[in-house]
Amino acid sequence: MNVLVIYTHPNHQSLSYSFLQKVVQGSSENPHITEVKILDLYEEEFDPVLVFNKNKRRRDMHSDPALEKYREQILWAEKIVFVYPIWWGRPPAMLMGYIDKMFAANFAYRDKKGLLPEGLLKGKSVVCISTMKGPAHYPLLWLNNAHQILMRKALFQFVGIKKVKFFEFGSMESPKGRHEEKLNKVFRYFRTVSR
Repeated sequence: MNVLVIYTHPNHQSLSYSFLQKVVQGSSENPHITEVKILDLYEEEFDPVLVFNKNKRRRDMHSDPALEKYREQILWAEKIVFVYPIWWGRPPAMLMGYIDKMFAANFAYRDKKGLLPEGLLKGKSVVCISTMKGPAHYPLLWLNNAHQILMRKALFQFVGIKKVKFFEFGSMESPKGRHEEKLNKVFRYFRTVSR
């Protein structure tokens, strides 16, 4: 299985980076995982800003040559792993900009007359690993789980990805946040996952 990890945090001393390391460590011990590629959006200096004008049209985004290598990464991957913090109840703008650009019409989905669009990324699976300062149940109680609904239904199901797993870890800035236990949970998952 080919695994693409999309890491979105500007600090390599963060807990998000520690989760990235556990994904890599667990994957390296898993006989079902052939290769892991890491895309660090901040280190890559990925430009998340959409620009549309008379020379750059939205309907042509699926063939933008500047995004070709990122499209190839997504097509190569059988499992896509997103590692990111939750800021203000949602993923960072950098990650949302990547999603805006990469999950484009005629690449991630195709419009059909009179029907729902056809997802073009069928057969892939996704894992979302997110950290937040607040308690883990905060998104459920205060935001009606908007983050998971956004990622699962408005994005992944729309493009044909049905298998989506979430690891949401709260109280990450607390010294009593049981960080090692949470990190080991991610390590164990990637050491044993088969699809």
